[in-house]
Amino acid sequence: MKRLLFFCALFCATNSIFAQNVQLLYDFGKGRNCLTSTVEMFKPDKYGSTFLFIDMDYGTGGVEGVSMAYWEIARSIKFRDHPFALHIEYNGGFWQHKEKTVSYAHNINDSWLGGLEFSKDAKDSSKGFTFQALYKYIRGRHDFSFQLTGIWYMNFWNNRFSFTGFADFWREEMEFTLSDGGYALTKFIFQAESQVWYNFTPHFSAGSEVEFSNNFAGKGFWILPTLGIKATF
Repeated sequence: MKRLLFFCALFCATNSIFAQNVQLLYDFGKGRNCLTSTVEMFKPDKYGSTFLFIDMDYGTGGVEGVSMAYWEIARSIKFRDHPFALHIEYNGGFWQHKEKTVSYAHNINDSWLGGLEFSKDAKDSSKGFTFQALYKYIRGRHDFSFQLTGIWYMNFWNNRFSFTGFADFWREEMEFTLSDGGYALTKFIFQAESQVWYNFTPHFSAGSEVEFSNNFAGKGFWILPTLGIKATF
């Protein structure tokens, strides 16, 4: 699962760009060894911008084909040319696994978020940073929670290289089964992803994404590296 909102930050310095891309990543982290596809779209207008993405994992948990689907859609509402904006967002999805001949499907708890964001970009749009402070409602878990998000991007060497990423910290109580059969309850989750792309052309890139997480989809700290390609339209 990924939150690639840094793509929004990559273009938020302009109001004339409509962009979308498709990524295919191979995840060779511990216990993963699967493909993930990502479709992103960012569209600015005079009132702000709209961003969405859809992630799908393939071939995990003994499932052939799509084993996880997740999507987010977010809207930022600007205050003229001020660096502050209102932010609203929805995310949700499902995952499935198979044990022998029996298949199981599980919801990823729907979440609604709302709050403020602050963005600062270089005049030449070569780099920038966005910080979001959000209220978070998680269906079936928390009527009141919070999420703090940082998003960054940097383009260098005549735009041949792009370094982008995000970090999320939020409150969500999760119970995990341990290897010894016991249980562990956690209250806070951290997730960060960074990507480095080499841009062969404005429309084709190759690179890597690394996910760092704590208590996300498993107890403890995880590092999940990937390699992938990206087509930008």
